[in-house]
Amino acid sequence: MKVTKITAAEFRKMVAVSSKRLNKNAEFINSLNVFPVPDGDTGTNMSLSFASGAKYVSESTAQSVGSLAVALAKGLLMGARGNSGVILSQIFRGFYKSTEAKEVLTAADLAGALSAGVESAYKAVMKPTEGTILTVAREAAKAANQAAARTTDAAAVMTAAYQAAKKALAKTPELLPVLKEVGVVDSGGQGLTFVYQGFADVLTGNQREEETETPHQPSVEEMDEMVNAQHHKSVQSQLSTEDIRYGYCTEIMVRLGAGRLVDQKFDYEKFRTALSEIGDSLLVIADDEIVKVHVHTEQPGKVLAYGQHFGSLIKVKVDNMRLQHETILEHDQENNSVDASQPHTTNNGYGVIAIASGAGLVKLFRGLGATYVLNGGQTMNPSTQDIVDAIAKTQAQKVIILPNNKNILLAAQQAAQVVDAEVAVIPSKTIAQGMSALVSFNQDDTLAANQAEMTADLATVKSGQVTIAVRDSTIDGQAIKKNDYLGIVDGKILVTAPNQQQTALAMVKEMLDDDSEIVTIIYGADGSAQQAEELKTAILELDEDLEVEIHEGDQPVYPYLISVE
Repeated sequence: MKVTKITAAEFRKMVAVSSKRLNKNAEFINSLNVFPVPDGDTGTNMSLSFASGAKYVSESTAQSVGSLAVALAKGLLMGARGNSGVILSQIFRGFYKSTEAKEVLTAADLAGALSAGVESAYKAVMKPTEGTILTVAREAAKAANQAAARTTDAAAVMTAAYQAAKKALAKTPELLPVLKEVGVVDSGGQGLTFVYQGFADVLTGNQREEETETPHQPSVEEMDEMVNAQHHKSVQSQLSTEDIRYGYCTEIMVRLGAGRLVDQKFDYEKFRTALSEIGDSLLVIADDEIVKVHVHTEQPGKVLAYGQHFGSLIKVKVDNMRLQHETILEHDQENNSVDASQPHTTNNGYGVIAIASGAGLVKLFRGLGATYVLNGGQTMNPSTQDIVDAIAKTQAQKVIILPNNKNILLAAQQAAQVVDAEVAVIPSKTIAQGMSALVSFNQDDTLAANQAEMTADLATVKSGQVTIAVRDSTIDGQAIKKNDYLGIVDGKILVTAPNQQQTALAMVKEMLDDDSEIVTIIYGADGSAQQAEELKTAILELDEDLEVEIHEGDQPVYPYLISVE
């Protein structure tokens, strides 16, 4: 089917189909996380970011492709989450700048818009890395322009872009050694490839059944990681408990074909459709032997009983989310409450925003002088809009933002560009860096002076994290086994061991040097005060002159966050 002009109606469908494509495959993209830790969220971030853009398009009454491209870019800008979401938003920022005056798009217009998107994305990243989404976007645009030189068929141009994206994606492990070592392609590049696949399908008339299409099915080894990711998709404190329609988070694992009650043959689509009728937040992952289910429902018993029609239940987990949510709200109200009669700023008109997840971390940041703590972190990256809203809540004209996570940095920088207040983003990549920088804040200094001083202070602290491996892997020549603990220092896995305390102590040994004076232990939701005290004793046996502090952080994913100064 030849398409010489892309109309507004076709562009709307392109956006809608690609949004569905990303949503369906978000967990597959998440599973491509390089580090085998329970925080892979690229797919979630890209899906939510593009969904925001698609919402703006669906709500627009515009009749030109250019105006719809503007709406898409605006929605992506405000909804962008994580670095992958921000880069995706920048690709379509360049796209709209190339097309905003056009009623329809020709093949040449489309190719030019894809190239403009690449240029915009590369400019947005301070140190572009090849073997990432940037490479995939560039190669796709290059192929599109080559095709546009040969044909006036926009469908052929988009197909060429998609095919080139697939080839570039397959080659990302050759450009980034860590991808090759782990055996995955770049997750952001995979997300963009799904977007371009959706665009191409619409233009060529390749009608995939979007509502019934089976997403990529991972191996059984990846299932636990993917179900864990489902729990971190939303920031629950944005809701009221009464808004929770389905109150029981239900998980089952079924061994297909086994059990006395089996009376049906497993069919993925029928199975998923049946469960979708009794709940939401549904995730169904299956191979030939096992099916895993995550669903929010009011009738967990029905989920269990339905699973038994296909096999034996080998794992069952049911949590009352209303009770959990009430606890979350209590923590949020306790730790972010302020006297309504007082401005949410410091005495000199500053607002200081820290981004963190965990009631204890909120208390720590508030105690150090943060005027607002935005709930977010690993697996829960706030959007550009979330950060813009937080800036507004400070009621300040001078605002400092501490992202405390490298995957939130770009969204924070993007938010700073769209508000009226003067905003300085301190590039803190860890909780420890954020706290160290906050100690250097001086409300009597200028914004520029504070930015310089706080940024310089980031280098004075070493940051360590302890978490658990969710799959077997090999990184930097180090063999990692599923369920072993990992000691990660400044983004590099230095220690792996089967015991949490051994891992934490070994990690601290790697962090200490002759100049070390203070060790700070922040234990998370999966840690305990007793374990932290035991670790403190072991650290002091290494060097009795060290000052060791312990704090309760309540952070998810990481039983320990440890800093050395």
